[in-house]
Amino acid sequence: METKEPKKLKFKGSEYPCCTSLTMGIIGGKWKTVILYHLIDKTLRYNELRKEMPTVTERTLSLQLKAMEEDGLIDRKVYTSKPPLKVEYSLTDFGKTLIPLIQSIAEWGDFAVENYSD
Repeated sequence: METKEPKKLKFKGSEYPCCTSLTMGIIGGKWKTVILYHLIDKTLRYNELRKEMPTVTERTLSLQLKAMEEDGLIDRKVYTSKPPLKVEYSLTDFGKTLIPLIQSIAEWGDFAVENYSD
């Protein structure tokens, strides 16, 4: 009897064993969902994002933004018409598909604090 190899999901050059693994691979980690949360309603410059997340390091924020841009979740727009250089981040249409998920995660966090914290 032949055993079937489990179907691998491919996304942007990476393989994932299941749909939840793919989702967490894209938005997992400490900062990606936080960044997405802050970009739900508005476009923000790099320093505005830093102010929203004062404990994130510059290197980590830069790496996370780059990864999310590569995955197609956020758009990075650079304005070079006049100094100083201005860079803005916003959700792409693909990134906007995550809004219900990010809002659910935020609501669950509020629920956990209200009902299960010490």
